[in-house]
Amino acid sequence: MIVFCRSFVFGSCFLPIFCSWEIPRLTLRQENDQLIYSKNISHTVFFHQNGTDRLYVGGTNYVLELKDGVVLNNYTLTTNRGDACHESSCENVVTVIEEFQNSILVCGTNGEQPACWNLPHIENNQSRTVGDSTDGSGISPYTYSQNSLSLVVDGELYAAAPLYKDGSSLQFRRKAGKQIQVWMHDPWIIEPTFISAFVARRYDDPTNEKIYVLFREKNSDSSPEADPWISRVARICKVDKGGPKNYLQHIWTSFLKARLVCSIPGEPLYFNRLRDVFVLHSENWRDSVVYALFSSSWNATAVCIYSLSDLDDIFEKSNFKGYNENIPNPRPGTCVSDSRSLPGQTIRVIKEHPEMTDWIYPIQKRAPFIISNNNYTKIAVDRVQAADDKMYNVVLLATDNGLILKILEHDFKAFIISETSLCKGSAPIQSMKLDSNQLQEDLSGKHLLNPTYQ
Repeated sequence: MIVFCRSFVFGSCFLPIFCSWEIPRLTLRQENDQLIYSKNISHTVFFHQNGTDRLYVGGTNYVLELKDGVVLNNYTLTTNRGDACHESSCENVVTVIEEFQNSILVCGTNGEQPACWNLPHIENNQSRTVGDSTDGSGISPYTYSQNSLSLVVDGELYAAAPLYKDGSSLQFRRKAGKQIQVWMHDPWIIEPTFISAFVARRYDDPTNEKIYVLFREKNSDSSPEADPWISRVARICKVDKGGPKNYLQHIWTSFLKARLVCSIPGEPLYFNRLRDVFVLHSENWRDSVVYALFSSSWNATAVCIYSLSDLDDIFEKSNFKGYNENIPNPRPGTCVSDSRSLPGQTIRVIKEHPEMTDWIYPIQKRAPFIISNNNYTKIAVDRVQAADDKMYNVVLLATDNGLILKILEHDFKAFIISETSLCKGSAPIQSMKLDSNQLQEDLSGKHLLNPTYQ
């Protein structure tokens, strides 16, 4: 079932709650402005086109274009598999929707032969069958249950998806665009699950712009008391062209990774399983903030908040794990105009010692921003102006039983504003997009927020 909710209201009065902070100030039900499908859908993907009021929703064999919860256009994707597949394997589950090369790029499983389509422009209230497709391997997974991730930066398509049907060779790659295709060195990560990727804009220094990739990977520590997963953040240079022909050609030469820590101080209790990420970008990249949602081995969830500046300092200043020699010049991870001319020793450190020794800790080191027994699934954050004319961060947390919690962040403390139930039954919220441009404020100090959820 897919439910689209157009708007809901929260008041400007906030109730601080400490021992039982998860009691909401307001309890709401969202039963209007819903678009419901009779067929159960196990996976979908949302894409909000920047600067517009359009939302694209990918299902199985189709893509919907919506405005304010109303379907404008319905695109049917043809798989062209014929008799080569059987029953459910023939389905084309859409896994990627991105704005790429002046078009809406859609990629899907295509009966376990990943493919991509460009959606044509059509007038409102029409249906259209989209036939011509291109190879989507490395962009879309073979089945919707396999991990995948996509990002478009300056006309370049980056993606993480298995290259092979068995789910192997799952890497973060630059797959299409004007620059050279580049991928990862296999030993750098172990059985990863990619969660999010974003670019930190440096408007005064675009050559040094970095792409950050957040993921969890299998823990190399196999001791019984160790969590099987470790959360990571990796960094690469946007201009990275890979190494020279004789050494790491088409391999990232700027790849570095570090451990992302969310824990209870003074206790050996770590939230090691990264689940979702939202970045609150600022004009100055150093002021950007990363909100990360984690779960733990004891079925608790937590939100930790990180400064992008602090995070980046680890990559700039930490030692390289397992490397005991003098750090070469330029320092491994430095962005250069042509990485193919980097000295061999700089590239060698990247190849053999890409992990940083130091760990990345939250801004508030005393404890996570939120710890809960609720099973949170998605996170989004907006910056809003309240009735006192001050700016506040408002965190939206989705749960596995169809609730949206709206939480005020004030001095790194959490205050529940409202809890909204999206449907009559209990169902997990698997996708969530926030359109900040739809935020409105009236003179009474109340706010209208128009996000879209599944």
